[in-house]
Amino acid sequence: MIHPPRESSIEDYAAIGDCRTLALVSRFGSIDWCCMPEFSSPSVFGALLDVERGGRFAMTPRGIVNAALAYLPRTNVVRTVVTCERGELHLTDFMTPAEATDPEHPQEIVRIAECVAGHVELEVAFDPRPDYARMAPQIRAAGEGAWTCAAAAGGFALRSSFPLQGDQRRLHGTVAMSQGEVHAAVLTSPASAPVDGGPPVAAARAKLAATMDFWHRWCAGCTYEGAHADAVLRSALALKLLTHAGTGALVAAGTTSIPESETGARNWDYRFCWLRDSSLVFDAFTELGFRKESGEFLLWLLHATERTRPKLQVVYDMYGNDKLPEFVVDSLRGYHGIGPVHVGNAASSQVQHDVYGEVVMTAYDHARRGGELDAHECELLAGFAQVVCDIWRQPDNGIWEIRTAPRHNTHSKLLCWAALDRILALDEVRKLPVDVKRIAAEREAIRSDIEKNAWNDRLQSYVGYYGGEAPDASLLLIPRLGYIAPNDPRMLGTTGRIIQELGVDHGLLYRYPPGTNYDGLQGSEHLFAICSFWCVDCLARQGRVDEAERIYEQLLKLRNPAGLYAEEFGAHDGRPIGNFPQAFSHVGSITAALSLRAASGKSKGETT
Repeated sequence: MIHPPRESSIEDYAAIGDCRTLALVSRFGSIDWCCMPEFSSPSVFGALLDVERGGRFAMTPRGIVNAALAYLPRTNVVRTVVTCERGELHLTDFMTPAEATDPEHPQEIVRIAECVAGHVELEVAFDPRPDYARMAPQIRAAGEGAWTCAAAAGGFALRSSFPLQGDQRRLHGTVAMSQGEVHAAVLTSPASAPVDGGPPVAAARAKLAATMDFWHRWCAGCTYEGAHADAVLRSALALKLLTHAGTGALVAAGTTSIPESETGARNWDYRFCWLRDSSLVFDAFTELGFRKESGEFLLWLLHATERTRPKLQVVYDMYGNDKLPEFVVDSLRGYHGIGPVHVGNAASSQVQHDVYGEVVMTAYDHARRGGELDAHECELLAGFAQVVCDIWRQPDNGIWEIRTAPRHNTHSKLLCWAALDRILALDEVRKLPVDVKRIAAEREAIRSDIEKNAWNDRLQSYVGYYGGEAPDASLLLIPRLGYIAPNDPRMLGTTGRIIQELGVDHGLLYRYPPGTNYDGLQGSEHLFAICSFWCVDCLARQGRVDEAERIYEQLLKLRNPAGLYAEEFGAHDGRPIGNFPQAFSHVGSITAALSLRAASGKSKGETT
């Protein structure tokens, strides 16, 4: 017999969301993480980070024998099937999605419990802990089956058909359900938002129908055809959940401080927008046919960075705010007791030169596909090119945001080269206010510098940073950048060395050598999902389709039961590790599948 564990793990969760924030629901019927009204707002339910103090909204049957959750096909609606000693219960959880055209759309978490066989005794606990459990909830009755709760941004209201009782801090109840019985609860924010009249069950069912229709219509826009179509669409749905409807920004993950190491030394807040993801995100949405999302993302990318122009910062929030001070919230112990819990991210004060290449490549890909760039946007891009010419000789913190002294990271130099290369290409079709001769000269100077300082003739490989010999998985992106051909001997040598020295089971990769203090932090690293997908992409471009396909199949097996990825995998057990769900991992899954499809077509002599 299975009983709900005291603490659930990442593999137990699925994400629901409204394209402004998200919530994590476990297979044991508990919503253990939700921040309102935004992704980066303080948590309302935070049991994910402290099972005792964090707060939850739980619907847990007694006598659980088995519990499994999955998304209803082509939606972000979660259905949990719970088999109990005397019956079976279906829990349906979702948030009603907001559209950018309706920013005032109330936020709603909807929960429906249906007994489909026998008899089930269901325990319900509504236990909010606003502001990372730093604020005492103030729950007040607001009529039959209705309550309000004070919290930031207007608080929220609960309407429920469950018989609940309690006090200002917590509501609870137990209901005996027989086959055919249905109960529902709708949590709405802000508390003042108008609510649908009538019984909660009828209102919940109407919202379910509308939400299913929304996701079905959105999925109908996907143009991807080929192998792994279901996995690609699930990753696209995960990215849509992480996209902010009001701005077009994409947050890196929906959580903060899920540990990347057992020491807690790598507990970061990922509820912000990293520019390093830009071109991959744009390509993923565009290649799948989601032009609305890619267009809105590009607009955010070019205009959210206005505050820091012509320089670019590593990370911004959804609205382009560039000050994200990092501090510790001591009201929560941390995931499985591994603290600290961080809010904000000190990477916002780092220097990362590769972001210029990511932004320029995104704009270039937009224009290459026939998109327009207005005069102001062209001026922005010209400013970025000028900055690259001025700074590329300087050290930086690099793509992995090392917390040591800045150094000359090879990936950063490559992206500076790519930025100038794409500016020159853009200028040929859309004249930019740039000094073409200087940019061309600086581009060649960067290449010479890379070949002199990053290529190691003895190792027959590029290295991660100047003066070192360590490999770095980010170098697998070299063919994608167009710096050298995929089958250039230098790339073959680099690929082989990365797989040999960073790989586990030939293809699942660490991002850099574990246990070497590469990033200046203590504690062990784990296998990095995006790096393994980069390996698939690189091998596919080299025509090594069978190898690439085998690794991709391995990666599909490492998704959690809901089909979602965190940031990393355990090297020995494959368990998900790090913030969740992770946009970078799902972007990697899509781009790897696209590369596999293209390579498979070429191997068959097809036009792709």
